[in-house]
Amino acid sequence: MKHASTETLKSLDSLLEKLRRREVLREKRTGAFFVESRAFLHFHEDPKGLFADVLLGEDWSRLPVNTRRQQEVLLGRVDRFLKKLAAA
Repeated sequence: MKHASTETLKSLDSLLEKLRRREVLREKRTGAFFVESRAFLHFHEDPKGLFADVLLGEDWSRLPVNTRRQQEVLLGRVDRFLKKLAAA
């Protein structure tokens, strides 16, 4: 599974804009988000579709982001994790 290309990431513009609104996230390059200096979220493409790899604790989780509902699930999980992180 390869990292999502710039062209592919254009199809996720709405999702990327929503992620950019999370102040704690820093986008080091298009579609690659960090929390402080640690990689947190990036995107992959393969024949099955688009996926986000997101670090929700100790391990990476791979979540599909092909539909609006899948993107909402990702945003919800990101927000829950960031809330926990802020409370720690």
